Amino acid sequence: MISRDSIVALSSGRLPAGIAVIRISGPKTRFVIETIAGNIRDRVATLRKLRAPDKTVLDSGLVVFFPGPDSFTGEDVAEFHVHGGRAVVAKMLETIAGFDGVRHAEPGEFTRRAFLNGKLDLVETEALADLINAETEAQRRFAVRNAEGVQSELYLIWRRRLIHARAMIEAEIDFADEDDVPDSVSDTVWSDVRIMIDEIDRHVDGFRAAEIIRDGFEVVILGAPNAGKSSLFNALARRDAAIVTDEPGTTRDLLEVVLDLDGMRVRVIDTAGLREAPGKVEAIGIEKARTKARSADLLLLLEDLVNPAAVGAMPADVPILRIGTKVDLLGGGSPTQQYDAAISTVDGTGLAELLADIGRRAAAQIGDVGDILPSRLRHVELLNETKRFLLTAGTDGRGQELRAEDLRLAADRLGRIVGAVDVEDLLDVIFSQFCIGK
Repeated sequence: MISRDSIVALSSGRLPAGIAVIRISGPKTRFVIETIAGNIRDRVATLRKLRAPDKTVLDSGLVVFFPGPDSFTGEDVAEFHVHGGRAVVAKMLETIAGFDGVRHAEPGEFTRRAFLNGKLDLVETEALADLINAETEAQRRFAVRNAEGVQSELYLIWRRRLIHARAMIEAEIDFADEDDVPDSVSDTVWSDVRIMIDEIDRHVDGFRAAEIIRDGFEVVILGAPNAGKSSLFNALARRDAAIVTDEPGTTRDLLEVVLDLDGMRVRVIDTAGLREAPGKVEAIGIEKARTKARSADLLLLLEDLVNPAAVGAMPADVPILRIGTKVDLLGGGSPTQQYDAAISTVDGTGLAELLADIGRRAAAQIGDVGDILPSRLRHVELLNETKRFLLTAGTDGRGQELRAEDLRLAADRLGRIVGAVDVEDLLDVIFSQFCIGK
């Protein structure tokens, strides 16, 4: 892609800051940098006095020039590392955007140009966004692996296998009389297709783990009114995030806090107390609590050890930790063996152990962060379409031409994941494998 215009934007964080990085990309980059900073060596950070075209001093800072195509966007790219004051940055942006052919960048436009110039594929582009937004170590590691291309490579390997399979089938159809084409390659082709279907199934099954890494392991606190839900919620949040009183039904809506447990994102949600015959507003909160419980990764079902109360049936398919609360009021006199944990938010009894248990369960759900997982629902949908075409292609009794077309459609769906769909590469495979037409 050749851009007629150049783009400029602040590429570093919120101002004011110690240093601000202003990036420019496009055909006017070299002219802009030489006008403002003079001649500099490629890929060498150089300290220069930065001047506007009228020679007014703007600031002093480091300047780096990356000539295309060996740059992030594939175009000429430059960076100005200037002092991070709002006025300095505003004047620099105003000056650079004032050059003919230079404009302010749209959101994500640098990465868009990198994709269009073949520097990144779609999966790597999505991973770059995940890396920027990563809040926990697990999210960072997951994003880094995908940004390095391991997820893309898996899809491209599958796609190459399908292109090869289709090439073999079409070669058998069109060139069966040629000595270079082996007899009956179909058995080998369809055996590999069945293996690939199993591989895609296992890969898609990992999407839930990827969702947990990106969005968080969801823990919902349930219990009767005054069971200690909001007190536990505040203790985990380490602040007064929820109102705590002796009056039942204080919590009406869902409250959420995000924890970082050993590098994993964990979302803890406080809910309305579950009881019969509530008021109209409280009933809405209870229904929200039960709805949220059905989609949780883990339920913490709290029961007051001093005044236990029933809360009704719980979702059968969601793991539950039964927690006895207010253990400090027992004086060691009441048994707690029927609970998975006994806690007190007053003296901290059992809280560290509870957090450790939640962390272990989150880690078990995630598995090895180094695994290759589909990181977007878009990937899963296209992978399921790929599998559907492969299942149809593998059906006996259909013509080889139709089955070859299903292989083409399956490979096309894999190509759409990474943004690399080229129908011409099928011919390359056919004529590189056989000496047809010699």
